[in-house]
Amino acid sequence: MVQTRAAGGAIPQKATPGLCCTTARGDSKSGYARPNSAPDPPSCSRRSRLRPLVRRRLADTQRAPHRQLRTIHALANQRGPATVINTATRLPAATWRDYLTLTKPKVISLLLFTAVCPMFIAARGLPPWLPLLGVLVGGYMATGGAGVFNMVLDRDIDGQMRRTSKRPLVTGVISVRNAVIFGLLLSVGSFLILWLTANLLTALLAWFGLLYYVIVYTAWLKRTTWQNIVIGGAAGSVMPLLGWAAVTNGLDWMAGLLFALIFLWTPVHFWALAFLVKEQYEAVGIPMAPAVLGSRRTLQQMLVYAALTILVSLAPFAIDEAGWLYSGVAVLLNLLLFRKVVKLYRQVGEGQEVGRTDALDLYKYSMLYLALIFLVLVADRTLITILPI
Repeated sequence: MVQTRAAGGAIPQKATPGLCCTTARGDSKSGYARPNSAPDPPSCSRRSRLRPLVRRRLADTQRAPHRQLRTIHALANQRGPATVINTATRLPAATWRDYLTLTKPKVISLLLFTAVCPMFIAARGLPPWLPLLGVLVGGYMATGGAGVFNMVLDRDIDGQMRRTSKRPLVTGVISVRNAVIFGLLLSVGSFLILWLTANLLTALLAWFGLLYYVIVYTAWLKRTTWQNIVIGGAAGSVMPLLGWAAVTNGLDWMAGLLFALIFLWTPVHFWALAFLVKEQYEAVGIPMAPAVLGSRRTLQQMLVYAALTILVSLAPFAIDEAGWLYSGVAVLLNLLLFRKVVKLYRQVGEGQEVGRTDALDLYKYSMLYLALIFLVLVADRTLITILPI
């Protein structure tokens, strides 16, 4: 077909649907030029601006494969003038350590210890190996699953607190979807393992603690009342019941005392931590007692809970479930615990702020206190079985 040249000497070209307007204009290198009589359609003009930008981004990605191109689909679908969107550095792939962090291993270690010790106490010696293994694995999975869902629900405030700003869901190393799947696998797996290796009661108690921590504490109490960790403390207090039931397939008064011990110990332990991060809790609107009640009233509450903890810790000796070894060590541990709380209260009474060093000292000691109380009770019950003490 013969084409007729226009007056300007160029052959007019028909714009092909779907092609960018640069094609319709012709190639400047070939000497052809498009007449100025027909303006570019709006969609064509937009594509002409987007194509060079997309090509540059693709070239950058090829030169630096570690960069993640997040803008191409947005550029291709955007309406209106083209805008430059910054590319972000690709986050490293999640490792097993990241998923382990989701389970809060530092918190779990003490909780798991308070589940295993009652097994030795209930058995008055070595418990059966299969339930022991089941509680170690299934108990970790249950408490770990609770920790995962806690991080999922709290990810909005975790990013605003220095103490929690490096958690995997905040940094984006692990997606919310993957975290939920991981939490579900841990939760379901824990129930099956505890049921198969111990009994149904143990599995149900573990799930009660898990659901209580996630639904009652994290989703409801934590952001609504300063009594959050008092009422929510029942979740962690379930662990001795879990260990006891794994051996006896039942519960008794001694198991109840161990539950009460952790329940009353929790405010002393957690409010000591709350004093350390009081400003961070205030900034995100979490009503912790030091921020809501003030230092003086909070420490008054801590004195009450410390006194109740002491009474419950000595109860096993009063009901002949522990001997002189336990009672002697427990008295020393309790005196030191009460002394540390009184020291903080005196600081406030003298018009001072709660000392960070002393609050941290109480927080760390409270963990050591609980571990030693359980450990000495195990040793004492074992000796009672062997010797007539």
